Amino acid sequence: MKTENEFPALLEAFFTDRLCHQRQASPHTIASYRDTFCLLLGFAKEHLKKEPSALTITDLDTPFLGAFLDHLEQERGNTARSRNVRLAALHSFFRYVALHKPEMSALAQRVLAMPSKRYHRTQIHFLTRPEIEALLAVPDQKRWAGRRDRALLLVAVQTGLRVSELTGLCCQDVVLGTGAHLRCTGKGRKERCTPLRREAAATLQAWLRERNGRPSDPLFPNARGRALSPEGVEYLLAKHMEAARETCPSLEKKRVTPHVLRHTVAMELLQNGVDRSVIALWLGHESTETTQMYLHADLELKEKALAKATPFGIKIRRYRPDDKLLAFLKGL
Repeated sequence: MKTENEFPALLEAFFTDRLCHQRQASPHTIASYRDTFCLLLGFAKEHLKKEPSALTITDLDTPFLGAFLDHLEQERGNTARSRNVRLAALHSFFRYVALHKPEMSALAQRVLAMPSKRYHRTQIHFLTRPEIEALLAVPDQKRWAGRRDRALLLVAVQTGLRVSELTGLCCQDVVLGTGAHLRCTGKGRKERCTPLRREAAATLQAWLRERNGRPSDPLFPNARGRALSPEGVEYLLAKHMEAARETCPSLEKKRVTPHVLRHTVAMELLQNGVDRSVIALWLGHESTETTQMYLHADLELKEKALAKATPFGIKIRRYRPDDKLLAFLKGL
């Protein structure tokens, strides 16, 4: 059966029909899948000497896709995690192929059998209270951008919102007064409310007054009035971290990203005795198991557990109360 020119039509239908219409995938998912296929088509053009519109489904066999994934790691420097994200996009596409092109089921099953790569889970990083204070002290409060940056960073380290949730906030998402909180839509289109501490609520109240935007306007705009991009947040965080390292030496060896600020909130909640199920709700996690990593990262909790353990080489003796006369004398 003729398969030429089927691949471009299938790929277009995969994005417009499967992702946008049937699954109603989020813009982040669509962008991730789009980037995967842009990289794949560029790799195919270089190695197969074919234009993207001339590719066939049979060109995308498992040896070729395996070489593409190796290229991502070895030449582009992607991590195993990023590699697995790209493979997930390919798996999703070939499930669509198997459904709409039964004659290609054998190829699709071979691609779907390609396993994700295992990787080492590194320990998470987070900021201590002195490091947070050093970071928040950096933005210049005499400048508009400095007041915006401090408000954004303060919200980040007190709410634990993802960077996409931060940049997606509108003025109407801030609810002040009694029970001040932020409304946001997180992963999986889950809406949640995150309470604000008194300092964050006061800072946002002053910022909203200065911002003077419409309800639908972005809460943290860039210089052109549009919403800050995730890259913009990373840039301003890196800029302020560079200045904070001059006053806080413990930050020298830490690589701080917006997600590290999210980890910081989780660790503060955990160290203050908040239950893991509440932390999962606070951060918008799908499962409480996701918060397990914070238990592994908390050295202070481990030290407390160690202090309760019996040391080796010490004979445990049964408690015997003092003689009544000695007890009387010690009680004087």
